[in-house]
Amino acid sequence: MKFAVIVFPGSNCDDDMVYAITEGLQEEADKVWYTEKSVAEYDAILLPGGFSYGDYLRSGAIARFAPVMKSVIEEAEKGKPVLGVCNGFQVLLEAGLLPGAMQRNKDLKFICRPVGLSVENNQTGFTGSYQKGESITIPVAHGDGNYYCDNKTLQQLKENNQIVFTYKDDINGSVDGIAGIINEKGNVLGMMPHPERATTSLLGSSDGLKLFQSILNHWRESHVLTS
Repeated sequence: MKFAVIVFPGSNCDDDMVYAITEGLQEEADKVWYTEKSVAEYDAILLPGGFSYGDYLRSGAIARFAPVMKSVIEEAEKGKPVLGVCNGFQVLLEAGLLPGAMQRNKDLKFICRPVGLSVENNQTGFTGSYQKGESITIPVAHGDGNYYCDNKTLQQLKENNQIVFTYKDDINGSVDGIAGIINEKGNVLGMMPHPERATTSLLGSSDGLKLFQSILNHWRESHVLTS
């Protein structure tokens, strides 16, 4: 399986994401610069964290218009798995691939520490290796991680089982404690916590590795592999 890790000016978690794939999964991962026009050759697309374009205007607002995003959107609409983490989640929101928006953390402070999450939906291509309701520990590192959506959107997220991860404690003011959501089709996941920073016990937790293993397992199940 071959992963594309999109790199915008200001991305700083791209190496972590590549490490998670090449070392954690023993699969291929290429850094793809934001000026590229196509990611069609890849099996999955990863948008890493950081401060794309310095987080000017709004986090992810400028990166959403980067040349590569046209192809990212096209591949997402075809059903290809797309994962956006932290700033990558913000880019997916700005691009309209996921509903809602991000606000400043409720205390207006940058948060950087391991947090407890609950797996709300394990019936996705990103969470099949988890148990429903499983408690996991994944680090966060964000200043604009306060997820917001209106009541109608929140009701739709609940009805469609699109809330994938929630915080066990209210760390940033996110509505209903939402830490990660998926699109209706089930192939685009955005989350603020960093699973790529939790792929080995040496980092304090290996709970994030299951997310990447889930992507690989789902892809293998969806393709006919011949020896």
